[in-house]
Amino acid sequence: MTRVRVSVRYPLLVIHGSPRLSLDSFAARGGVHPELVRRFVALGLLPATRDAAERLWFVPADLSLVARIRRLHADLSLNYAALGLVLELLERIRQLESATAPAAGRHLPWT
Repeated sequence: MTRVRVSVRYPLLVIHGSPRLSLDSFAARGGVHPELVRRFVALGLLPATRDAAERLWFVPADLSLVARIRRLHADLSLNYAALGLVLELLERIRQLESATAPAAGRHLPWT
């Protein structure tokens, strides 16, 4: 029996057995360059933790945030610094919608 290795990328796949991802692993799964991930962290768009050696570590669930940042950047043609404000406004809208929407009539968010 011969095994064939197939390369398939699922950048938003969250593996529950791994609590943290290194910078390189996170960037590869998110489909972005590690330097861009560093920029997201520096701009405050993406949360990260640092270990004693100052290496960045990420939570797999934040891969969806990277996808959202990339989508907003492409769709709205905004620079990454301005996206911080957009992300904050979208989160505030989500909070207001969830607070005012009746439990039975909730709808899917538009973003």
